[in-house]
Amino acid sequence: MIGKSALAIALSLFPCAALCQTEGGTLPGGTPLALRIDDHLPMRNGQPVRAHLIYPIYDNDKLLLPKDTIVDGSVVDLRSDRSRRIRAVLGGDFTPFHKPVVHFNNFVLTDGASIPFVSSDAADGAPIFRAVAPPPAKGGFLRRQFDGLLTVARTDVAIFTGPGKGDRLVQFLYTQIPYHPQRIEKGTAWTIETSHSVELPPEPAPPVVAVASPPKPHFWEQPLPPADPARIDDGSWIVQANLDQPLSSETSKNGQAIKATVAEPIFNPDHTIAIPQGSTLIGAVTRAKPARKFGRTGVLTFSFGQLQVPHEETRTVETRLTGADSARDIALNSEGQAKSKPQDKITLPIILALMASRPLDGDRDKIGGGGGNGLGKNAVGGAAGLGLVGTVIGLSGGSPNTAAAIGYYGAARAFYYRWIARGQKIDFAKNTRIVVETTPRRSAPMKPDQQP
Repeated sequence: MIGKSALAIALSLFPCAALCQTEGGTLPGGTPLALRIDDHLPMRNGQPVRAHLIYPIYDNDKLLLPKDTIVDGSVVDLRSDRSRRIRAVLGGDFTPFHKPVVHFNNFVLTDGASIPFVSSDAADGAPIFRAVAPPPAKGGFLRRQFDGLLTVARTDVAIFTGPGKGDRLVQFLYTQIPYHPQRIEKGTAWTIETSHSVELPPEPAPPVVAVASPPKPHFWEQPLPPADPARIDDGSWIVQANLDQPLSSETSKNGQAIKATVAEPIFNPDHTIAIPQGSTLIGAVTRAKPARKFGRTGVLTFSFGQLQVPHEETRTVETRLTGADSARDIALNSEGQAKSKPQDKITLPIILALMASRPLDGDRDKIGGGGGNGLGKNAVGGAAGLGLVGTVIGLSGGSPNTAAAIGYYGAARAFYYRWIARGQKIDFAKNTRIVVETTPRRSAPMKPDQQP
């Protein structure tokens, strides 16, 4: 039963990628390629980088490169990450952080054949978060507040229970020392464009692998995003598209015209094409609100009202944004509005404030009479502000007031970034993959003499 259900999901999600061999053809210049790495890599010049395609690539409704095709490249430069350096120095971390510039230049096909290509350098790599719009919210204000608190609690618990918790602990310990190794994080993604056309040979069909259904998550775990089929029973379509221009809550304006290019064809039940790859969604930004001080995040909403199919009349459609990739961990509501996820603004400042108060707690020292206990409290207070640097200062036998001041500095810095600093902006780069639920409008056009 599990095998049949998994096969049905595979058929609905990737009808061509799962069943058909690639036909071969010409990959046009300017084709966007979304790439991601699956392992941590050293941060060094010349480092080989092996990534894979996040999405299949089509041209003229023909599959040219299946999802997970290997793409090879290497790090060609390391650029200074100035903003991260400044923030790290304020916390006692003097590591000279860098951003890698990666040049990808080779497809590796399933039979091992290598196909060279030319592309631009990729400099803005970051882990990709997939935001998925939930179903319409139930309940009123209190229910929405409860759901927000539950999301925050799940995020906090996932730090200690989610996959990779051991690695997260090691990386946290690294941040407490003044200098530590750097790496390119697992899951880092880049979007590049081919500079010239590339001839691709046909490939055999990838095997369909039946995957067991994941276990039901515990209530403290984040629910998995639903698998969206390409077609919904009511006649709507789930369309994968790439934005033709960047959008941002900081720079976009209400009413700004936008376009997105359909990245994968949508098929009818009889395998004829309903929406061809390369069609254009035309719409506008409906709300853009920049991030502001006191942690108020940016807000961005956009929608599409027309579908332009090549060699056909433009269709009027109703759309809703149901998914989007982002370099920031954002959330979509049921109307498709993008804003940052609720963040825990309380726990860390309180913990740091309690640590900072330890050097001033002299009662136990008087009872126990141990100077070593006082040094330990000084070390705890210093660690709250400047990590290992603060710990060394605390252990050096300095004044408890000095150690407490360092700790309160750390608590104040955490409070500032969470409550006073400008909130998170919402932005989507050019070629960002979005998912749109599209429904043709069934109402007939109004006649000139018809009253609304």
